[in-house]
Amino acid sequence: MTSAPQPPLLSFLARLEVHVAAPLEVGSTPSGQRRIIPLLGGTVEGPELKGTILPGGADYQSIRSATFTDIHARYVIETDEGDRIYVENTGIRVAAPDDIAALMRGEPVDPTRVYFRTVPRFETAATRWQWLNERLFVGTGARHPDRVELNFFMIR
Repeated sequence: MTSAPQPPLLSFLARLEVHVAAPLEVGSTPSGQRRIIPLLGGTVEGPELKGTILPGGADYQSIRSATFTDIHARYVIETDEGDRIYVENTGIRVAAPDDIAALMRGEPVDPTRVYFRTVPRFETAATRWQWLNERLFVGTGARHPDRVELNFFMIR
C-alpha cells in the first residue's frame, strides 16, 4: 500500500522590487497585444540572496485576451558580493477585464484581485551561487504603477 503523494515544500529565496519605465507598445501581433516594459533596476532582499537588479532588463509581454497576459522578463541581479546572476522569469497574469485594462493604463489594482505567478530560472558562473543553476523556483507577483514586487521560492 502506498501513501498519498506529498506536495513539495517551498523555501523563501528573496523579495524583488523592480522599478519599471513606461511600456513600449509594439501593437497587435499574431501573439496578442505586444508590449515591452524596460526594467530600470531594483533591489533583492532575502535570507541568503541580497543585491540589486541592474538596469537594462525588460519584460516582454503579450496581452492575449482581456483577462490573460503572458510574461517573459529577462534581467541581471548583482549580489552584494559583486557576483552576477542572469534571471529569465516567465509567467502569467490573469485578472478581470477591468483590472487588466487598469494595469495597462498604469493605474493601481489591488494585488489580491490578480493571479500573477512566475517560474524564474537562474544562470550564473559564480561558484557560490551554483546551486541556483540546479534548482527550480516559483514566484508570486504584484504589479504597481511604477514597480513590480516579486517573491521567489525554491521548490525543495
